[in-house]
This record gives sequence, C-alpha cells and structure tokens, in this order.
Amino acid sequence: MNLAHIIDDHDADTVALMWRGRTTTYGELREQVATFRGGLASLGVGAGDRVALLLGNSPHFVIGYLATVGLGAVVVPLNPTSPGPELETELAVVGAKVVIVDKVSAVNWSNVDPSLVPTVEHVITSETEEGVALGFDALTAGSAPHDIVEVDASDLAALMFTSGTAGAPRAAMLSHGNLLANLDQSMSADGHIDADDVIFGVLPLFHIFGLNVVVGLGLRVGATLILVQRFDPSTALQSIRDRGVTVIPGAPALWAAFAHFDDIPDDAFATVRLALSGASRLPVRIAETMRDRFGIEIREGYGLTEASPIVTTSTGSPVRFGSVGRALSGVEIRLVNASGDALVGDVGEILVRGPNVFIGYLDDLEATAAVLSDGWLHTGDMATTDDDGYLYLVDRSKDLIIVSGFNVYPAEVEEMLVMHPEVAEAAVVGVPHPHTGEAVKAYVVTTPGAEVDEDTLIEHSLDHLARYKCPTKVIFVDALPRNASGKLVRRSLDDALRAGALPT
Repeated sequence: MNLAHIIDDHDADTVALMWRGRTTTYGELREQVATFRGGLASLGVGAGDRVALLLGNSPHFVIGYLATVGLGAVVVPLNPTSPGPELETELAVVGAKVVIVDKVSAVNWSNVDPSLVPTVEHVITSETEEGVALGFDALTAGSAPHDIVEVDASDLAALMFTSGTAGAPRAAMLSHGNLLANLDQSMSADGHIDADDVIFGVLPLFHIFGLNVVVGLGLRVGATLILVQRFDPSTALQSIRDRGVTVIPGAPALWAAFAHFDDIPDDAFATVRLALSGASRLPVRIAETMRDRFGIEIREGYGLTEASPIVTTSTGSPVRFGSVGRALSGVEIRLVNASGDALVGDVGEILVRGPNVFIGYLDDLEATAAVLSDGWLHTGDMATTDDDGYLYLVDRSKDLIIVSGFNVYPAEVEEMLVMHPEVAEAAVVGVPHPHTGEAVKAYVVTTPGAEVDEDTLIEHSLDHLARYKCPTKVIFVDALPRNASGKLVRRSLDDALRAGALPT
C-alpha cells in the first residue's frame, strides 16, 4: 500500500488540476509525479527522509506531496509565508533533508540561517530563475520515472505542525493508514465529493483540511481541483461561474466574506451542489444568510489535524444549523466530563477513536500521552449531542471563561454579538477581574458604515444572555487574527492589539 496510489486508476484524459488557466490531466499528473519521484530519489531521498514543502496552492505542491510519500519518505507541509526564524525551528524539529520553495517562500527562506538547519542537503525551487541551482521542472524533466515504494499502513506519511490539542506547536505524526482511513470514512458519507465534481481549492494545502480533503479526497475520487493561491470574493465568484464549480470547502471566514459581499447576483452559486465549512464554528447567522440569499445550505463538519482530519459531517443528513453533523462511519465519539465519565445531554469534552487517529507528536511522549489514552484522542473541544447523534460544538476547553464560578463559552457570546445587524465578526476572551475571577471582553469588527458603539452592544448582550456572560468591555477593531486556515486565534488578541496588528 501507499497513499500515492490514490491517482492510479482514473481516466488519463480527465482533468485533475486547473491552475492559472492551465490544466493537468490525470495521465499527465501520474507522469509528472513519477518523474519527480525519480528526481527526489536521485538526490538520495528514501524511506523516512523528510521533504518540506514551502509551497502555495499549485501543481508543484500536489506533485511534491505525492512524489514524496510515494518514495516512502515523509512530507512536511509548511506555511510558505512563515518568517525565517519559524522555519528554522520547524525544519530543525523534523530534520528535513530537502526543502522545496516557491517565489513567495523563497524570500523567507533567504533569511534562514543554514547553520541552524544542518540536515537540509538540497533546496529545490518551483520557479525558473537564472542562477537557480536546482529547479523543480528541470529536476522532473531530467529524471527517469520511479515506481511507488510499497509501505505498511503504520508507516509515517506526513508531519503536520499544529497547536491543536496540545497548546504549543508540535509536529503531529500521520501515517499512510491514518490518511487513507479518513478518505474511506469520508467517501462513505452520502452526497460527498465524487468524480464529477469541480472543487474550488482555496484552502491552504499545507493545512490538513486542504491536504486530505481538497487534495486527498478530491484526487482519490477522480474529481477536478481548481488550485487558488489567494481568496478574493470577486475573483472567486468569477471562477466559480466560469469553471462550473460544484464543491466549495471553506472556513467560516470565507462564507462570512460571501455573506457580507453586497454585489453578488442571486444565481452566483447556481452550479454549487456542496458547500462545506470546517476549521472552526460557523455562525448560524452566516449559514442563514447564505441560504436565504443564494439557496445554499452549508454543510458544517468537525475535525482536527490529529484525526486526519474529519470526525463528523453534515453531508448526507438534513442540515441542522449550529450542528457539525454526525460521526463518520468508522469513527467513534464520546463526550466526557473532567473525571472521564461519559455524558448524555450535557457539555463534555469530545473524545475520538478510529483508524484515522494519529500516531502521536514527534519526539514528545509527554504531549502524546496527554491526548492519547487507550486509543481515544482527547480533543480539548467541548460539545453536546442530541438524541439523533448530531454534535454541537460549544468551545475549546482552554478558551473557557469562568465568571464567579459560572462557565462562559466564548462562541456562545460571539454568536450573540453577530446577531446585531452592525456586527460582522466578534471574538471573546476572558480577562482577570478582582471580584469575579474573570470577566468577558469582546473584540468586534463592524459592517461598513456602522455607527454602533460599546454601550449599544453591551445592552444588546444583556437582552440576549445572562448578565455574567455579557461583555464588560468591547474593543472595535478592523480585523481579527486568524491562522492560515481561517480559524480564529483568540489567545493572540491582546498581544496583537498591543502590537498594533488590530487597529482600532
């Protein structure tokens, strides 16, 4: 077995990738992957070696990914916009042998101190530039095809950096079996991605959502992927219409951008049959707006890097706003309290078990032991379920705010705030308070032309929530800090404001 086999059986003339107006068929993709596999092998890359991808959404990423795992080597997708010091740390942790860069990441790579990444033997660039010692296309063209190396299901395929359940960023170890199991689990859901679909691939491919849903699942079923480097609502709508896009996987920030974009015709999403949302909780108001304006029912799901990533999906089930759906076939879920006792009808931590659950964190037995117990993954995410097995996310356990002994879940307060017609986005954190232990502080992005003030939003809060849940302070900002997948990073709010990254 090998994850790289996912492209083997599709019709050679079917379009696999579209990028910058160019198409790559499955037949061409298989040839390009095989020759780049040969190129990597000629550099001495073999089983267990680490190949880091500092690439945006492009065919180079897809080819580099499949060629690396096809050799039995380990792919390490990294954010191509990461600064030099961050790259130095991550590459040193994984011991990368080869680094592949593009035009964007090459600038940051130039700031990396080679002495701090001594394991790196080769740097390949996807851009054809004068003076480049090792070009991606040249290496591919000058190499003979190399057969896929068969591996065991337990063999390591990818190292994905994530703060995830463990707090500080660590490299999560995902095996060939983990990633393939989640593809099989996803394919078992009714109405999910199939061979006739055209997928809008704007999610960053270095993130697990992009890697194993857009690339992995898309290529496994033989669909066509449109690879998009940057998201802009206007150009995205043109691509969706011109390319006949049928599937849009996105984070809530993408759907919020569409929902708040006034100049969109009612039939803009006429070709879209499946709208997916993940990475963080989707506000109900956004889901309702997309349904009412465009007739799209967004299918929300839940997952995390350590689960490869999908755990639940709403695909194939009636939509219930606020729910992330039901567990995929082959995935077990439990909700437990702090003592580990199973709960029914109350808020508890989500535990996940299945063949998609990761091996552990690289070289960190303590962090691994903290989240894996008897095969169960402790996610740190809090949720409830209903009688039909639908899961409803409440919040991250580490984001919980305790006011006078009462639990306040930031997501509940955020959802209430965005109910106000002049609030586009909101983020809530806990701050120290001398009398109540903690108090609720809100950061708010308003809609264009809004005139709402702090007192108005606090009054709005008091009309909808118990007093202890209501913000005592509201800060107005231009944007909220999000990671590359669009997930809100609450813990950096105050730091970002102090640094001037959240202008008021």
